[in-house]
Amino acid sequence: MAIEGDDLKERIHALETAQATQAATTAGMEATQTATTAGMQAAQAAAQAGTWAVMAAGSASLIIGIFLGMAIAKAKS
Repeated sequence: MAIEGDDLKERIHALETAQATQAATTAGMEATQTATTAGMQAAQAAAQAGTWAVMAAGSASLIIGIFLGMAIAKAKS
């Protein structure tokens, strides 16, 4: 069974289209995965920075509270 010239051209064009579609799909998946990873890393960094900020504020409040308590106790005596 011989393939005629026009039929062969159509088959080649279909293969080229399928290959280009597959390449674009792969590139899209890789871009999505990269963006997802970057987003997760940014969220994790923000959460860690928030945790440290809360710990620092809590420590500062504790120290200030200790000194205020000592000052009030001294003023009453």
